[in-house]
Amino acid sequence: MKTIGVIANPNKERAADVLRTVASVSARVGIVLMADEATAALLGISEFVTSDEMFDRVDAVMALGGDGTMLRVARALGGRKKPVIGVNIGALGFLTSIAEEDLECAIQCLADDNFITTKAFVLEGEVFRSGKMVAKYRALNEIVVSRGVSTRMATLDVTVDNDVVTSYQCDGVIVSSPVGSTGHSLSAGGPIIVPSTKAFVVTPICPHTLSSRPLVIPDSSEVAVTVIGAATDLVLSVDGQDGQGLRESDRVVIRRSKADVEFIHMPGYSYFSVLSQKLGWRGSSV
Repeated sequence: MKTIGVIANPNKERAADVLRTVASVSARVGIVLMADEATAALLGISEFVTSDEMFDRVDAVMALGGDGTMLRVARALGGRKKPVIGVNIGALGFLTSIAEEDLECAIQCLADDNFITTKAFVLEGEVFRSGKMVAKYRALNEIVVSRGVSTRMATLDVTVDNDVVTSYQCDGVIVSSPVGSTGHSLSAGGPIIVPSTKAFVVTPICPHTLSSRPLVIPDSSEVAVTVIGAATDLVLSVDGQDGQGLRESDRVVIRRSKADVEFIHMPGYSYFSVLSQKLGWRGSSV
């Protein structure tokens, strides 16, 4: 790793201090940094590049913040084969595998090419209205169709590979990747899916029927969610950030993208160790 792009969340209280550490250690080990405009402003430098220029020129991208920053960077890559390393200066940090206190060691590992990588697949969602595609999104975690601020349930038809699953009366439906299975889907009663699993999960939100359960399907499948009935316009949410309004008869088609995202981890990284720590698993005591 010779050149690393840095994107920080300027709203994080520790962002400027952490960035200065990144800059100092990187200079010492011979790594050249490139920053976007907001990150450069935090560092107090005038030189910056656009995200697109950064992604084309760097060996890897460092995201400083929380999971939201990682999600934003992963989507912004747009399928480019650039690995991402996350530094957690947020709260939970499922996706950011580097703690602030391990930052100096992590940068040295990058300089020495001493790290491991994992891949995560990305969801691709297309919105159709009156038979025409009106929007297209990429999501690392999930794509959600929900009732938004309305207090009324919606009726959503779900198909898998054009085969009818059911018609949900519910507050919404979550289509989640394995990486996203520990997010919104988990809080709605969905299962945890190990990131290397070639599957994703369809999780209804507060379904009117107790027999409506989350559904795990192969990653080769195509899921379609159609708005059949709603008191008001529904909301399409992508990784909890991007999105748009949905009208009756709108159809959202979701499939696995052809371009994955690659993450960098330090030697000894264990997904289950992270999972246990973040979820507070302590096991049974005698």
